[in-house]
Amino acid sequence: MSEVLVLNRSFCAVEVSSWQRALSLLYLGRASVVGEDYQTHNFKDWVELSRVIKKNPAGFISTPSFKIAIPEVIALNFFDKVPLREIPFTRRNIYLHYKHRCCYCGKKFALNQLNLDHVIPKSRGGKTDWSNIVTSCVPCNLKKGNRLPREAGMRLLIPISRPKMKRGSIVFMRAPAQLRRSWQRFIDNAYWDAPLENE
Repeated sequence: MSEVLVLNRSFCAVEVSSWQRALSLLYLGRASVVGEDYQTHNFKDWVELSRVIKKNPAGFISTPSFKIAIPEVIALNFFDKVPLREIPFTRRNIYLHYKHRCCYCGKKFALNQLNLDHVIPKSRGGKTDWSNIVTSCVPCNLKKGNRLPREAGMRLLIPISRPKMKRGSIVFMRAPAQLRRSWQRFIDNAYWDAPLENE
């Protein structure tokens, strides 16, 4: 089944939810369905509207008494701030955080000239997370190799850090199973990236 884009009261995308949670929020009156024309529908109205919807990309749920279309976008009725949350650990977010600079030489590079470097090599127990990954240009990456920076006679000009999310800034969301066309008016496709995992 489908995932549902959740907006705050200001129509700013805040998360991707399961269809079950979205329908629960709708039923409890905590959210409204956002239509193609930006008109919002409460649960009762959406059930009525679902009767005339012939095709729905997200599918339908049937109960003994009615059939309801799974919404693609809902807006929370009582929440108008962007929540503080951790920025997902993704390749794009790492490059953005370090502003496309090599943390060893400090120079700015094109994406195809940058690598992700484990400051403490994985072979020595280094983790793949914000506390151990930096961006590195190809020459610095080759020079460091499978060593600690001090062993290679190098140091970090740009220190390791974890980005902080502030209210009102861009929301970086987890990657959905499927990016829907109807979401494009609310989000920027560039921020849907799969998270990097510790191997």
